[in-house]
Amino acid sequence: MTRLKVRPVLALACLLATFGSAAAAGDGAHDTGGMFGFSPASAAAQQSLEQRFDAQLDPADLRDWLKQMSSQPNQVGSPHDKANADFMLAKFREWGWDAHIETFSVLYPSPKKEALELLGPHPFTATLSEPAVAGDATSNLQGVLPPYNVFGGDGDVTAELVYANYGMPDDYKDLARRGIDVRGKIVITRYGGGWRGLKPKLAQEHGAVGCLIYSDPKEDGYAQGDVYPQGGWRPAQGVQRGSVADMQQYPGDPLTPGVGSTPDAKRLAIKDAKTILKIPVLPISYADATPLLQALTGPVAPPSWRGSLPLTYHVGPSVAKVHLTVLSDWTQKPIYDVIAVLKGSTAPDQWIVRGNHHDGWVFGAWDPLAGNVALLAEAKAIGALVKQGWRPNRTLVYASWDAEEPGLMGSTEWAETHAKELQDKAVLYINSDTNGRGFLDAGGSHSAQHLINQVADGVTDPEMHVSVRERMRAHLMVDGNDKDAKPEVKDMAKLAAEGGDVPIQALGSGSDYSAFLEHLGIASIDLGFSGEDDNGGIYHSLYDSYDHYIRFGDPSFEYGVTLAKVAGHIALRTADANMLPLRFGDFSDTLDRYVVELHKLVDDTRKDTQQQHQLLDQHAFALSMDPTRPVAPPERDSDVPAIDLAPLDKAAKQLKQSAQAYAATYNTRAATGFHMPATQQLQLNELMGRMEQALSNPDGLPERPWFKHMIYAPGMLTGYGVKTVPGVREAIEARRWAEVNQYSAVTAKVLDRYRTQLDQLTALLKK
Repeated sequence: MTRLKVRPVLALACLLATFGSAAAAGDGAHDTGGMFGFSPASAAAQQSLEQRFDAQLDPADLRDWLKQMSSQPNQVGSPHDKANADFMLAKFREWGWDAHIETFSVLYPSPKKEALELLGPHPFTATLSEPAVAGDATSNLQGVLPPYNVFGGDGDVTAELVYANYGMPDDYKDLARRGIDVRGKIVITRYGGGWRGLKPKLAQEHGAVGCLIYSDPKEDGYAQGDVYPQGGWRPAQGVQRGSVADMQQYPGDPLTPGVGSTPDAKRLAIKDAKTILKIPVLPISYADATPLLQALTGPVAPPSWRGSLPLTYHVGPSVAKVHLTVLSDWTQKPIYDVIAVLKGSTAPDQWIVRGNHHDGWVFGAWDPLAGNVALLAEAKAIGALVKQGWRPNRTLVYASWDAEEPGLMGSTEWAETHAKELQDKAVLYINSDTNGRGFLDAGGSHSAQHLINQVADGVTDPEMHVSVRERMRAHLMVDGNDKDAKPEVKDMAKLAAEGGDVPIQALGSGSDYSAFLEHLGIASIDLGFSGEDDNGGIYHSLYDSYDHYIRFGDPSFEYGVTLAKVAGHIALRTADANMLPLRFGDFSDTLDRYVVELHKLVDDTRKDTQQQHQLLDQHAFALSMDPTRPVAPPERDSDVPAIDLAPLDKAAKQLKQSAQAYAATYNTRAATGFHMPATQQLQLNELMGRMEQALSNPDGLPERPWFKHMIYAPGMLTGYGVKTVPGVREAIEARRWAEVNQYSAVTAKVLDRYRTQLDQLTALLKK
């Protein structure tokens, strides 16, 4: 996990405080100047409501709840996981919510037997456990499962070992260039460089019989700082657990794709589930990995493959063989979603859904309970407002999901079960997960970008005493000025520096928004604070504990309160706004950037292909002059044919015109205080709440129909990382040329449907 140098960023945040205020004041060309979606009178009442909400937030509550909920092992199927659900149910009811638990039965394989041995002249048996550490009260508790990767296959294999760096596609190309084949071997990779689930998937596709994933200290150990308990970083025997399910196919219960895992659901046979791997996979510590890496022979690894262990990194294969055993208990286990409802007074059939999960890999203090206790604080504060006589106009649904860690199961099964009702009623999903200290990380549907910015501008950062938005702006600008920053980060930093709204990230996957946004087409937001905490080193390990969090996470719980303010204000504003606070011109502006990126991707691919062909021609000439040279040329890429992005260009241009017409009409109506008949206002809000669904295609993406959103999706080869306009972008990257043109037309058709709906909104506003 990348860490910024704190002092320069803090200084920049201070310098930007004045600049940010001026930028906000000059933003009138883009909105009506007041609280978006509210008449002046309603805005004043809303401001008062949010102040009363803030007054109810107490960091002592968050501290107490976190300590209790992380006091015992909290993984799926554990007694404490159920106890936490019951605890939250009682709290929601105490605070005046109509709450219940929805139970689903999901496949959750837990470890029965794990073993890892290095054979040969220098035998070694891996520890495969994490010892207690001084000062961490929960690290010596019983009932903790050993480190494991869920949804790898069972297996008992003995084979030579090969090191594949991060185990990403380019790493296998490098191995092939060195004449190293992983077929029939066990692959060892390090965490980082890409999502963990891709590492064993690619190893399996290349013929490996097993996969080990270790944490190198270069990424999150002593190369980053002092290790736990002296510092926050991963100690030598710390292990990162995690799911390796092929969630790019679909998240949720592997046996019930597309439908809720209710008792009467038709389930696949385990062997037919596309998301379950076939080879055994095991996560290990860098202490256990060291003897294995020392046993490797073969070429010295290239510089970019070398970690921070005190050894010479070789690629392999090993002379001595490795024996790997993984056997799991492949049974159904109950999961518990806690659902709390506060029915709206005037528009009860419009829902704002707010969620965070409560299951962890062990204790889960940072991931996820630091975010979950912020959600509880919001619910308590909202309950107090209700007791004071307030009631939301729209319905609030607060949810604490179970089984997120193995594959977004609790949220996905609930969303699939209630799919029709959610598509009829849900207007926004607000998600959080982990929470630390520092800068607001905000991503989501770009129609919600202005809402996020207005709320963040009205919440004060507890450390720097400037707005959360201006610290977010500073963070993005510093990231964008890094010499190694990706082009998209530099572009976002440039936009942030121009003033006005700070651009938000597009969402891929990796948390509970996925089913809402990418399957059901419900506008979604993801929020959390990070950048100044040292939680990354204990990610998914035994040491993600209360004692670690109060030292290296958010010791004062001030950022937990700040997250509750940001998420809570977004929920309250969306619940009570005269008009839903979604700004569709921001989506149009963002789409324009994506279309420009696609054109550049085509041009760059064509140039790269031409350069490759020139190099291969030179290589062939050299071989003809010296036929004894043993190195064969790589496979020649196909030429880039004519690519037709014209449908996308046209759709984006027409959407821009419609968005401008809508904005002008909206501003005119807002200037009158949104005075209109109640039936007209209800009709407008219902249509606005379904705008995001217009960006979905019923047939979904190529070879993965669960993902229906045509603008945001996780990449097939990026895991959690987003691919925007995925049907087109991934086809270009994979050189599936016919598919590029096909999905250019499909995506354009989706955008035309979105534009038509936006035109309907404009016509309704003009009445």
